[in-house]
Amino acid sequence: MINRSMIQSAATMGQLQQKLDIIGNNMANSQTTGYKSTGADFSSLLVQQLNNQSNGQAEAGRLTPDGIRVGTGAKLGSKRVDISRGSLKETDRALDAALLEENQLFVLDVSDQSGGSETQFTRAGHFYLNPLGNNQAMLTNADGHAVLGEDGNPIMIEDTFDGISIADDGSLLVQRNGTQEVEGKLQVVEASRPHLLEAAGGSRFRIPEGSGEAGLIEELEAGNIKLQGGALEQSNVDIGAQMTEMMTAQRAYQLNAQSISTGDQMMGLVNQLRS
Repeated sequence: MINRSMIQSAATMGQLQQKLDIIGNNMANSQTTGYKSTGADFSSLLVQQLNNQSNGQAEAGRLTPDGIRVGTGAKLGSKRVDISRGSLKETDRALDAALLEENQLFVLDVSDQSGGSETQFTRAGHFYLNPLGNNQAMLTNADGHAVLGEDGNPIMIEDTFDGISIADDGSLLVQRNGTQEVEGKLQVVEASRPHLLEAAGGSRFRIPEGSGEAGLIEELEAGNIKLQGGALEQSNVDIGAQMTEMMTAQRAYQLNAQSISTGDQMMGLVNQLRS
């Protein structure tokens, strides 16, 4: 015999564990460049309406709906990404760049194990030149994924240069023989509804499959791109807020565990009376 309160508590505890996992991941990435914290919202599971009032006179003056509404626990309704800007840290490194406007993202071409590729987005601007041979190098992020230029293709340059830097508008400036030339420009897009983006690992995001969210990502004109070279954006994880959420979730977990324990004790007493 399992009573209703035990079912509710067991279902809720499983969902609270998922929230604790999200909080733990946020805290573990508090020092990850460009990482954006993820939040979780709960929603009620199926609710049953019990119309158990047989005395109509007792309902006189009642302000709440008739009967009793009994749920079957709570579930993790949705995850939301907080893409707000983190603090900036100057590195003075030529290929580091930090976006200055919120909701703006760099674009990556991420290859998968099956040989395909997927367009993903990030605010982490620590870039590197990956030699390809024949004096060619490709601009990549720290994980080796190609960084896309404004033409939608990976940025390729000749690796025989005297100096390199990233301008405030995203242009890749290369110096050769005392002459500075633009040999590529970072593609920067804007997320019109950033909370709908899905975390893709590390500090990368993707558009959820089957979301049908037309216009979720918009291309920016050159004059609207603002970044700072020689700097990196830090994580926006608020450790204090995460600790508060963790304690709240742990106490809710303990309360539901206690509810199961109490229900078990009550059923034990009932079984003793029946025997």
